Amino acid sequence: MGSGLTAAQLKLTISISTQNFNKEKIMRPNKVLWSVLSWLTLAALVLAGCAPAATQAPKPEIKLAANAWDGSRVNVAVAKILLEREMGYTVSIVDIDENAQFPALASGDLSATLEIWPSGHAKDYDEYVKTGKLEDLGPLGVVGKISWYIPKYMVDQDPTLATWEGIKANAALFQTAETGDKGQFIGGDPSFVQYDETIIKNLDMNLQVVFAGSEQAILSALDAAYGRQEPILFYFWTPHAIHAKYDLVPVALPEYSEACYADPAAIACDYPPDVLYKAGWAGLKDAAPQAYQFLKNMNYTTADQIFMLDQIASQGKSVEEAAQAWVDANQSVWEKWIVK
Repeated sequence: MGSGLTAAQLKLTISISTQNFNKEKIMRPNKVLWSVLSWLTLAALVLAGCAPAATQAPKPEIKLAANAWDGSRVNVAVAKILLEREMGYTVSIVDIDENAQFPALASGDLSATLEIWPSGHAKDYDEYVKTGKLEDLGPLGVVGKISWYIPKYMVDQDPTLATWEGIKANAALFQTAETGDKGQFIGGDPSFVQYDETIIKNLDMNLQVVFAGSEQAILSALDAAYGRQEPILFYFWTPHAIHAKYDLVPVALPEYSEACYADPAAIACDYPPDVLYKAGWAGLKDAAPQAYQFLKNMNYTTADQIFMLDQIASQGKSVEEAAQAWVDANQSVWEKWIVK
C-alpha cells in the first residue's frame, strides 16, 4: 500500500491552492486601498483641527461722552478700562457739552453717555428717549444734588445765611467790583444746566450771576475766599470731593416741587435730588450687543464715585489713575458687568 495522492486528489488540492492564491491577489489591493483611505481621513481631520477659525468681524469702536465735570469723566474712564481690557473693545472718549451730546447720540456719532442729571434734561428725555432716538440704559447708581453753597464760617457768624431769606437780606455781603451794588453769585460752566438767574429773579434777590467758566474756576474762587475767610456764594453739587476738603453749607431755598418746575421761566425753588442715568444710541444694541449690555449693567454707588473724586482732589491723581485705582479695588463690583 503506498501513501501517494491519487490523480483526483492531486487535482483537487491544486484547485484549492489556486483559489486561495487568487483570493489573496484580490484582497491585497483592497487592504492597500483601505490603508490609504484611512491615512487620508486622518490627515483631513488633523488639518481641520489646525485650520484657523472663520475670521470674526472686528468689534466696533465705542465712543463715550465725557462732560465738563470730573464725575462724568471718571465714569467713562472706568468703562473704557473694562471694555478694552476685559472685553476687547476699542474705546474713545469724546469731550462734549452736555446739551450737544443728545443729537450726537441720536445720530450714532456717540455710543453712550453715562451721567445725565434728569432735572436739567426733562425736555431732552421727552425729545430723544421717549421717541426712541436714544435708549435709557438705566441708573448709574449715583445720586446727585445741585445746591447753592456758602462756607460754614459764614453760618457760624450768622445762622440766617443758611436760608435764602438770610441771603436776600444780606446780599451786600457778596458785592464785588464786577457786580457793583449787587451781590455776586458764582455760577458754573455756562454749558451746565442751571436755573440760578431765574431763581434769583423770581425770589427778587439783589444778586448777579457771574459764570465761573468751569468747575476748576469755581474751586479756585472757593480756595481764595476760604483762605481769606471771605464771603462767597456759589453754585455747586454733590457728589464731589470738595466737601471733604471744606466745610460747606447748602443754602435752603424754597422746597422743590414738580409744579415749581412746570414752567422753566417761573422756577423759584430748590434743585431736586437727581438719580443719575445713562443713555445710548438706539442702534448700539445691534451694533455692539456685548458693550450695550455692559453699559446697562454698569452701576455703582455715590460712595464709589466720591472715592475716585477724592483720589483726584486729595492725592493729585489723574482721572485715569483714579479710575484704575477704583477698578483695582473693586473687582467684586465690576465683574458682574462683564459680558463674554
